Amino acid sequence: MQAEHHQQDLAGSQAIHKLAELVRQAQTCFFCTDDGSGQVDARPMRVLQVDEDGNLWFLSANDSHKNQELQANPAVRLFFQGSPHAEFMHIEGLATLSRDPGKIRELWKFVLKTWFTEGENDPRITVIKVAPSHGYYWDNRHGNAVAGIKMLIGATLARTLDDSVEGKLSVGA
Repeated sequence: MQAEHHQQDLAGSQAIHKLAELVRQAQTCFFCTDDGSGQVDARPMRVLQVDEDGNLWFLSANDSHKNQELQANPAVRLFFQGSPHAEFMHIEGLATLSRDPGKIRELWKFVLKTWFTEGENDPRITVIKVAPSHGYYWDNRHGNAVAGIKMLIGATLARTLDDSVEGKLSVGA
């Protein structure tokens, strides 16, 4: 068995498909903003939707530090990990905040009442739309089971049997 590492850069609809696939696996990310002093603030956030254009949608509280930081600088970095050995992704993009009640209704899930105690009509709810521009992904080519078997065989043989695929993602402008 030879190492099978592949570079596969993706753009447009292929990049959006890969982005959506990896978000579906990970569901949550580290959502990183600039705190205004050049330091990065990172917090876990659940992606509630990836639309057909590759935009990622979140709900957030209007009084959060994150929202304050986004108003000052809308540039964000999102870091995803879908499993211990695969489905890694880094996305950069611009975030916009809104209070669109239709989008809030569309994204609402009962469990969000933990943070928004008045339900989907809570006046603190804001919508964050992240329009990704680019990123990078690393995944395995044949699924976690095959990758795990290759890791065990590789460890036994003391050989690297790399099953990975990685590349740049060019999603938006």
